[in-house]
Amino acid sequence: MDVVSLTQCPPFITKDGSEIRELLAPRNSCVRNQSLAEARLAVGAATQEHYHVRTEEIYYLTHGRGRMRLGTEERDVTAGDAIAIPPGVRHKLWNTGTEPLRLLCCCAPAYEHSDTIMTE
Repeated sequence: MDVVSLTQCPPFITKDGSEIRELLAPRNSCVRNQSLAEARLAVGAATQEHYHVRTEEIYYLTHGRGRMRLGTEERDVTAGDAIAIPPGVRHKLWNTGTEPLRLLCCCAPAYEHSDTIMTE
């Protein structure tokens, strides 16, 4: 049984500049086709715009507020919002709030730096 505590996950920086803690992925569990991580963005910070060639993502915001851009569309997002990000769609997230923005990132297939294409 794979049970992983967020407090035991070491943080690392992804290619887009996010600090994440990978909870479950092929690297550390029996999961083979997806990954789950918690990402954090400091107040005033933003990810670098990017897209994934193969991976579709779901962002689920757990704390804070921000602004999300998918392709050419932008909108404000807040804790409790879920965002669908199809493969090949450029995206960027800003923390526009007064506390760290925290979100769960679900990726299928699992997140890999090599599938991330930077666009800025």
